[in-house]
Amino acid sequence: MKILFVCLGNICRSPLAEAIFKYKISELGLEDVWESDSCGTSDYHIDDQPDPRTIKNALKNGVEINHLGRQIKPDDLDHFDLILAMDSANYKGILELTDELVHKHKVQLMRSYDPQGDGDVPDPYYGGERDFQEVFDILNRSMDSLIESLRKK
Repeated sequence: MKILFVCLGNICRSPLAEAIFKYKISELGLEDVWESDSCGTSDYHIDDQPDPRTIKNALKNGVEINHLGRQIKPDDLDHFDLILAMDSANYKGILELTDELVHKHKVQLMRSYDPQGDGDVPDPYYGGERDFQEVFDILNRSMDSLIESLRKK
């Protein structure tokens, strides 16, 4: 199973989601079972490190991020089995890359796995430390639910 996490610029939410996922599956000894990556719908931050505030927050929570920004490409829709958009705008942007009938079943909102409810993972870019922690908390609990769902398959 190959999973792709997608946000706008690939410097805050999606690289954090990827890092949390990798950390959790490593803790479970499942890193050889699932492949993951992250990207953005825009080309704003290609080859950039994640936002320093994202890196700082991840480390504060015991998670290391090792990623360079990239933009989603049409081939990703064929390569990945599950594509998780951080918000509804990214969800729409992903589907605009392809024939919806072919790939729509693969694309979901990240918070569809959040036990506290659906919706968007808020973009913390213009916020402060509390906003970055809120995003970490949302992704962390959503990841537990995602991994549980994947293990059942």
